[in-house]
Amino acid sequence: MSYFAVQVWTGMEARFLSIYRKRGRDRGAAIIWPRRSLRIRHSGIWRDTLAPIFPGYMFIKAERVDPELYWEVKRTPGFVHFLLSNDHIVPLDDRDQGTLAHFLTFGEIVDKSQVFFDENKKIRVVSGPLKGLEGSIVRVDRRKGRAKVRLELYENAFEVDFGFDALESAPVPALRQGET
Repeated sequence: MSYFAVQVWTGMEARFLSIYRKRGRDRGAAIIWPRRSLRIRHSGIWRDTLAPIFPGYMFIKAERVDPELYWEVKRTPGFVHFLLSNDHIVPLDDRDQGTLAHFLTFGEIVDKSQVFFDENKKIRVVSGPLKGLEGSIVRVDRRKGRAKVRLELYENAFEVDFGFDALESAPVPALRQGET
């Protein structure tokens, strides 16, 4: 199976998915909408929310996009276009498919990562969706519990916030006499 990207109106992903699924004609394809869990503070109150990992994009898991599937997706309100274009629909390349597969190993909704900060105040990911993406982290906000990660899709780069829970770092054991 391959993954194909579909651009939809940003902010309308849930509506697009709902309408598409209500029609009940999946044609052997599944639409995937990867999301992330975040804690957001608004007016002094913390709330858990869901936000898309790839805003404005949905993914179709299918062998190919045949004409019936193409028209079924295209007729769904909120559709913008297939990537690269409607005339040249190509599956995700290995790098992009690897990025998507990384997040999908945690489910369609990824939870927070478990991290700790070493003695140099560098983030160390123990588990969760940030594991393996440490080199792509561009900024960390410890107070909000978020790490901004640089992702790429079809040669376009963008930054996405992921939540984390900071664990207390384990104390470094003291060396016994004679050890180096």
